[in-house]
Amino acid sequence: MRIAKEVDIRRPLFVSAFVIATCGLVYELIAGAMASYLLGDSVTQFSLIIGIYLSAMGVGAYLSKFIDRHLLTRFVEIELAVAVIGGFEALILSAAFAYTDSFRVVLFTLVSIIGMLVGMELPLLIRILETRDSLKDLVARVFFLDYIGALLASLSFPLLLLPHVGMLRSALIFGALNALVALWTTQLFAGKRAIALRLRILCCLVLAALGVAYAFAGSVEARIDADLFADPVVMSKRSPYQRLTITRRDGDTRLFINGALQFSSIDEYRYHEALVHPAMSLSKSPERILVLGGGDGMAVRETLKWPSVNSITLIDLDPMMTEMFTDHPELSALNAYALTDSRVETINADAFHWVRTYEGEPFDVVIIDFPDPNNFSLGKLYSNLFYRMLMPVMSESGVLAVQSTSPIYSPRAFWCIAETIGHEGFQTQPYHAYVPAFGEWGFVLATKKDPGVHRRLPEGLRFLDDESLSLLFVFPVDLQKKEVPINRMDNQALVRLYEEDWRSMGRDR
Repeated sequence: MRIAKEVDIRRPLFVSAFVIATCGLVYELIAGAMASYLLGDSVTQFSLIIGIYLSAMGVGAYLSKFIDRHLLTRFVEIELAVAVIGGFEALILSAAFAYTDSFRVVLFTLVSIIGMLVGMELPLLIRILETRDSLKDLVARVFFLDYIGALLASLSFPLLLLPHVGMLRSALIFGALNALVALWTTQLFAGKRAIALRLRILCCLVLAALGVAYAFAGSVEARIDADLFADPVVMSKRSPYQRLTITRRDGDTRLFINGALQFSSIDEYRYHEALVHPAMSLSKSPERILVLGGGDGMAVRETLKWPSVNSITLIDLDPMMTEMFTDHPELSALNAYALTDSRVETINADAFHWVRTYEGEPFDVVIIDFPDPNNFSLGKLYSNLFYRMLMPVMSESGVLAVQSTSPIYSPRAFWCIAETIGHEGFQTQPYHAYVPAFGEWGFVLATKKDPGVHRRLPEGLRFLDDESLSLLFVFPVDLQKKEVPINRMDNQALVRLYEEDWRSMGRDR
């Protein structure tokens, strides 16, 4: 095959090296993010995907040696294959999770195929260019562009693509970028008009398919989300941190984070009254309140029922969550517009780092309403180090309340949380309550010294009264304490116990 002049061939192919790296890493990040959203345990998911992707690239690099003829043609065809598979990756994974029981098989198959194709591209590119530059200069340039492209992808994905474009559309955009590079590369064919025409037609077909998919991505995503949930989806948003879904049927509004139920408006009052009021009633003077997590504002709503409260500081990582439950009329009504109360200050920050650096006046009551510890990012918020850091944040008579997962579905995780808090010098009082949407649910009260007795609860509560409050601390035989390890930052035993317990019960959180 006769190729275009030397001055024309380098620029398109060096641009291709840059695009190959950028797109390849974006596809890998999308796979990792989706696996983390849908399966939990982000460390495990990203570790597996990175390992499989890199090993698949090695396999692809090895297989490239068997391509001996028509290197430029094969290069364009591989680029188009990456465009199709990578471009539709997020859509395929979403459909696999919604409609099959083989999400992991599909996930690792796609990652492997994309990795092998990307692994074949760079060796082919170097072989195409090797007669036009010294090998030393060529390898340096190609790998420099490859690594710079990877840097661009790693910066743009979390800061731009995920929060503002979304994963489905991001994958389609970068698939189109691969196809455009393939189309641009066809200019290098000289004297082979038939081959160039065939490849250009293929490029245009791929671009058209990706464009149609992009146009309908919103409706497709909405349909897949609707099929994932039993009730109609009225709102679905993806933030840089999580996927938030609101469903509604017959007056029951439900919030799901990454597919896991967070509350049902029919019975959430049971959960939030049990979380907040035992701690408030144990405090001698509940004036300054700290709420960690609980961006839906329900826990804040309950603390405001105590007349002594002067200020509430709410720390929640995700601004999308707090904005939804502050500004959306139907959602803010669920928390009785608590987040607009003048006594409430909302801060969007990582609770771990906020607590570690806090130097202000201590709090009388700390309410912790984090999601269940199903991954290492959350597990650190249930670690002995985190509870140790909370000590100076609380007043000497301060009270801590922690949501602690289910003592029946995940008993070892529940008692691990209680044991970890006690290990740091707190006096603990585990308790539980029945919430129909969840089942039996657990909590832990903690104080620095003898807490004394509970004061009278405020009037107007729907679940608790002074008599029923004491019953929360009674555990039947089948919920008695288990022997468990401490959850430390360096072992994250809690995450393992949590996953093992829920799997053994045949449930998925």
